[in-house]
Amino acid sequence: MEGGIISGQLLIAMPGISDPRFDRALILICAHDDEHAMGLALNRPVEGLTVPSLLERLEIKSTIELPLDLVLVGGPVERERGFVLHSADYRGEHTLDVRDGVALTATREVLEAMASHNGAPERSLLALGYAGWGAGQLEEEVKQNVWLTCEPDDALIFDHDYEGKWTRALAKLGIDPKFLSAEAGRA
Repeated sequence: MEGGIISGQLLIAMPGISDPRFDRALILICAHDDEHAMGLALNRPVEGLTVPSLLERLEIKSTIELPLDLVLVGGPVERERGFVLHSADYRGEHTLDVRDGVALTATREVLEAMASHNGAPERSLLALGYAGWGAGQLEEEVKQNVWLTCEPDDALIFDHDYEGKWTRALAKLGIDPKFLSAEAGRA
């Protein structure tokens, strides 16, 4: 956590996290500064809600055959608001660079691009809501061992193995989840 800033990093929820909404959560931090942090959960699909069905509800006409990707619950804050995490080949006026090759856009234009041949990002995921922290809150949670951090890769961000992402992120750190305790402590 260089200078306390972890934008572009993954948060891996530790067992025993006190908030059940984050049990086994894997969150990509999209923005982090001294005042706040914002991220999207990458492994919480909304059962039965696909990207094509959501675009249809929003009256966005698709000119291509869209894959039946599930919409994710990005977090508990503003769950009616949509966020598209995508490859950096798409750029909109309000696109935020998250890390090399990954960006975030929260406008209708990115949804329209996803539904057409012209300008659609190569890889994307659509999430409703986000996870947010106030000044110093995330740093304190990391110090208290609520979260582990690791470098993401494209598979952890974009693949559809939602059930296995948490375990795979831990494996990147050389950790087998069966050896993790739900009790936090200090040596």
